[in-house]
Amino acid sequence: MDARTFVVDGGTSGLGLEVARILAADHRVVILGNVLDEVSWARDEVGCDGLVCDVSRADQVHDALTEVVTRHGPIDGLAHCAAMWAGGPLEDLSPEAIRRAIEVNVLGTTIMLREALIRLREQGYGNIVYVSALATEVPRPGIPLYRATKSFGTSLVESLAQAQHSNSIKVMQIHPGPMHTRLQERVGAEFLDTVSAEPRQVAAEVVRLLLLGADDLYVSGQKVLRADGRW
Repeated sequence: MDARTFVVDGGTSGLGLEVARILAADHRVVILGNVLDEVSWARDEVGCDGLVCDVSRADQVHDALTEVVTRHGPIDGLAHCAAMWAGGPLEDLSPEAIRRAIEVNVLGTTIMLREALIRLREQGYGNIVYVSALATEVPRPGIPLYRATKSFGTSLVESLAQAQHSNSIKVMQIHPGPMHTRLQERVGAEFLDTVSAEPRQVAAEVVRLLLLGADDLYVSGQKVLRADGRW
């Protein structure tokens, strides 16, 4: 298999880190994260490239993907793993927490997918995998804002997938259940589930989708994985 170039945003911890770790064994990988020290650590841990990028900033996303192409050539795939937790009743959330969740989960998803698709359309191929959440499928009264912001990404991906009119550019999503990640640790005991999956288990599915070729089964736009940890 020829080495390809992949971008993993939210790649400094949890699922994103595991996706990068698996890909880096055979491919060129660039991790994106918004904290310099975390990017530096993840880059050394995985043995790949890394750039500081806040996905909610259009200028930073544009510059980061441009730099990836300059360093490593065309982007073969993007794993969009970056997300911001926002748990608890809406009335208990601060305006700052509400704003940041929307910036990362809504604006950041829109900006990142837009910039990636511009490049994939220009080169005529490539895959995008959006990491949604099982919470978008089942109403969770304790996480209304998180569920709403992740549901935005699900809706966006469904439309973008149909808009490509080509199996050469696949826009896909997975809906994993709870995982042992830093985000899950921030959830708090009242939101924790007794059954969960390991990030590496879900990462293997993300990688499988990223590596699909134009002639592989048509899965663009499909909710490929809906898992609650029981598998």
